[in-house]
Amino acid sequence: MSIAACLLTSSPLSSPNSLTITPKFPTTFPLHLHLRLSSSATCLRHSRSSPFLTFCAGGDGGDINSNNNNSGGGGGNDENGKHRGGDDENAGDKNRKEAMIVLAEAGRSTESLPKDLAAAIQAGRIPGSVIERFLGLEKSGLMRWLMQFGGFKERLLADDLFLAKVAMECGVGIFTKTAAEYERRRENFFKELEIVFADVVMAIIADFMLVYLPAPTVSLRPPLAVSAGAISKFFYSCPDNAFQVALPGTSYSLLQRLGAVMRNGAKLFAVGTTSSLAVDKTSAAEVENVPILSTSVAYGVYMAVSSNLRYQVLAGVIEQRILEPLLHQHKLMLSAICFAVRTGNTFLGSLLWVDYARLVGIQKAHEEDTAA
Repeated sequence: MSIAACLLTSSPLSSPNSLTITPKFPTTFPLHLHLRLSSSATCLRHSRSSPFLTFCAGGDGGDINSNNNNSGGGGGNDENGKHRGGDDENAGDKNRKEAMIVLAEAGRSTESLPKDLAAAIQAGRIPGSVIERFLGLEKSGLMRWLMQFGGFKERLLADDLFLAKVAMECGVGIFTKTAAEYERRRENFFKELEIVFADVVMAIIADFMLVYLPAPTVSLRPPLAVSAGAISKFFYSCPDNAFQVALPGTSYSLLQRLGAVMRNGAKLFAVGTTSSLAVDKTSAAEVENVPILSTSVAYGVYMAVSSNLRYQVLAGVIEQRILEPLLHQHKLMLSAICFAVRTGNTFLGSLLWVDYARLVGIQKAHEEDTAA
């Protein structure tokens, strides 16, 4: 930076080897200061040293928060370059810079992070907000232990209330299932406690999978092998929730979002069929003429269609796109509303199951049984 502000004149020499320079200011005011920035690129560095933190802002005055399309320091705009993948590249660079700044402020390096998270930072796939959430969750011993498992880590990074929602869903499931078992067995409830326990456990597993599978995630998975088939690559690229918000630099097509519904539907069909089959076998001795196989398959179809769509909308639209932006600074209120919404969804699911079971003929209304 150069400052043209004054004129310099030399004073008489006091010694042969010394020279005194006295500034001579103009006697008239105001005094004008002219500041000129050199055209060379100005390097900005964070106060803590990091091999990935140094970056340069070009002569056009770019800053670390702007998504600048110019890669050089001269400030020339290349319109053709902007439309050849420049947006994705710049989003990746911005994500990487944000993440490294957050790490530097926390006194951490990529070597101290899990390998999949560090690789995602290097690839520019996750922004600084995800790193902030990771560092916050890591302070809890339970969360730090859960984040050792890839599936939990991806879901906790997308939603720090994910574990609370699992507890809500399973807690409501335990209460409602136990109440239903007591209503059905009455005086035999404690005599048949083993059967009750098996029924409740399978219901908890089903409830857990209904929360886990459709939950939005921050994908940390490495790219699939080149030799993988086209179908595998397609479903691998689909989001875990069809309606989830894509991170900066990431986008999902309509076909990929439909693929998320199909993939989760297949998984929930397997979960529903297996859990229902196990429960029906323990209850077969109590009820005569129970169509075990058809009931299990019907329940699997119900979970793949009705439960799948309801929980996808609940997690991806109602919670992530509506409630979270409105109440992200009020976690207690957000948790309470999520609990109310999920309880209502469970009640709705019970009503839909009864109507569906009667529709496909695996259950009959009480009036029909009486008439028969």
